[in-house]
Amino acid sequence: MKLPEIIPVTDLRQDAAGILKKLKESEGPLVVTQRGRAIAVIQSVDAYERGERERQLLRQLAAGERDIAAGAGRSLDEVLREADALLDGGGA
Repeated sequence: MKLPEIIPVTDLRQDAAGILKKLKESEGPLVVTQRGRAIAVIQSVDAYERGERERQLLRQLAAGERDIAAGAGRSLDEVLREADALLDGGGA
């Protein structure tokens, strides 16, 4: 995993448009610092949405693990359809 770029908040204030353009062109997030300490993480909307889809898929996998442990569950076809929908950008 690539380390995120770090920028001071003053650079963000002085060149917000340039930094947003750079962010849109990159895959990774930017860490904004103030007085040498991280205060925020900025990422593109595409990266955010991709991360949310991945987190939703992980939540569904964890729920499936709990169902299996409890002796309940769903068919493999149903689970794969839901996973495909999430990965394609749709909802469950």
